[in-house]
Amino acid sequence: MSTITLLGDRLAEPGTEFVYEGEAEACAGCPYRSQCLTLEVGRRYRVTDVRDNAQLLPCAVHDEGVRAVEVESTTVRANVPTDGTFAGATATLAGPCPYVECPSHSLCEPNGVEHGESARVVRIEGDPPHEICHLDRSLTTVELDPDG
Repeated sequence: MSTITLLGDRLAEPGTEFVYEGEAEACAGCPYRSQCLTLEVGRRYRVTDVRDNAQLLPCAVHDEGVRAVEVESTTVRANVPTDGTFAGATATLAGPCPYVECPSHSLCEPNGVEHGESARVVRIEGDPPHEICHLDRSLTTVELDPDG
């Protein structure tokens, strides 16, 4: 289901993905706050459409202004514990990982899903890109639907 929101003009293109970070200090007093701050903080979204003839509105956060777009919550690639993981199951991330140089780090700490948050496994992708987990975790790479 699509949601209409305001997005920075530089990002307002179909297919653009972003994680909504919430209200910035510069949003205080903005007349467009109720149209702009409509998304869930920490959730990953994809622009599905830019509204035809959408007026470019001034914005204290986005230097080129904002315009109306339609967005949908999107899935997130992540590593989750292997035990009990199958398509349709719910899963949570294994926990924080301090090994930022690991090729799996961005999957162990993905943008769009928080540690402790349950999400539905949409698809199993298979083995993670790392050869060895320095935390000795048994992980599988999956596609998660935080809304599922």
